[in-house]
Amino acid sequence: MKRIVITGPESSGKTTLAADLAAHFGVPWVREMARSYLEARQRIEGSSGYQEEDLLRIARLQLETEDRTEALISPDALPLLVIDTDLITIRIWGEEKYGRSDPWIVERTEQRPYDFWLLCAPDMPWEADPLRENPHDRDRLFEVYERTLLKLGKPYVVLGGTQVERLRRAVGHVEVLVHV
Repeated sequence: MKRIVITGPESSGKTTLAADLAAHFGVPWVREMARSYLEARQRIEGSSGYQEEDLLRIARLQLETEDRTEALISPDALPLLVIDTDLITIRIWGEEKYGRSDPWIVERTEQRPYDFWLLCAPDMPWEADPLRENPHDRDRLFEVYERTLLKLGKPYVVLGGTQVERLRRAVGHVEVLVHV
């Protein structure tokens, strides 16, 4: 099984790329669980905000969802799972908002096996959303993502340009990884 992570700062086209890439290869994809968690919280409690302890809940939900989705993939299917953000995003959130990240999250970012990261550049127009927090420093956050991937020794490529250009380049990288 090859696990491909789409990552990057807010409003950089991650979810669209994840959905398009999964559709191109006819494989499942794992949605960003932070969004699902916060949307559910907003419906139930009327608040879309989060506290530091929520990051650990979101991280566990993300990994559980990845594992459940992977378990459903048929042995005859293309061995590929597309993931819309991973715990590196949650680690960065913690470090940015609270000055630290939970040790459990840090450990998982270092040890959980993924095969390749597609880092989306923030060169798309900002789309306002009640769950988004950083419209003015996406370039700085992009650098944080890239430094983190480098620090952790993760294989990645930067994707910029239009969604069509990103998808074309992403497909090429994934085809090499899965030998399609």
